[in-house]
Amino acid sequence: MKRYTTFEEIDRDLKYLRLKAQIDLEEVKLSFNHGKESLKESLNPINMIASTAGAILKKAFVLKMVDKIVGIKPVKKQDYEENDSL
Repeated sequence: MKRYTTFEEIDRDLKYLRLKAQIDLEEVKLSFNHGKESLKESLNPINMIASTAGAILKKAFVLKMVDKIVGIKPVKKQDYEENDSL
């Protein structure tokens, strides 16, 4: 704990703490406004459609690449029924 010897030291620290509190409040306001704008952009219907389409295309691409690398072919219903009768 800091010990003060004069009122000037107390006043200086109080002024510093008030300014720091104001800065912190402004940072909270900026963060809130940034979050609000970011949410508004993400809820925009065009952005929602674009992000959904992008996610679908990305998954399709990844599945296609995995299929090419691994070489697993989907089982056709006809092939399955022929093996079942044996």
